[in-house]
Amino acid sequence: MLADNLVILRNIKGLTQEAVAEAIGISRQSYSKWEQGETIPDVEKCDKLAKFYGVTIDSLVNQSDKIGNVKIAPAPIGKHIWGTVTIGTKGQIVIPKAARDVFNLKDGDRVVVLGDEKEGIALVKAEIFEEKMQEALKLSQQALFE
Repeated sequence: MLADNLVILRNIKGLTQEAVAEAIGISRQSYSKWEQGETIPDVEKCDKLAKFYGVTIDSLVNQSDKIGNVKIAPAPIGKHIWGTVTIGTKGQIVIPKAARDVFNLKDGDRVVVLGDEKEGIALVKAEIFEEKMQEALKLSQQALFE
């Protein structure tokens, strides 16, 4: 898992092994061996790698998630990929339990469905969306009177 994640994350950033190795203070050969799974970095180096790539150590070392047959990279800190859901005949989806837990979603909570025809659909708790809209309205009104 670690070796695959290192390759994916490096390629996403468009970096060479040399560039990553230099950034974390090791030789290119050492980094190459990590990507090939020949050796494993110590905890200190894993921490540097995780910070460099903006992911958690746990996801760097343990994540082996796939969407379909495609292995996905560890998500940046604070971002999540919970996999896929199936849309029911009436358009309903089941939000994964881990997502409900992270966002404290409970039975009866309201969510706003947002969409971008090029990017996709997003769900936002209604209370948070309404709060942000009120803030935006206040700022726009202040700008009118300045």
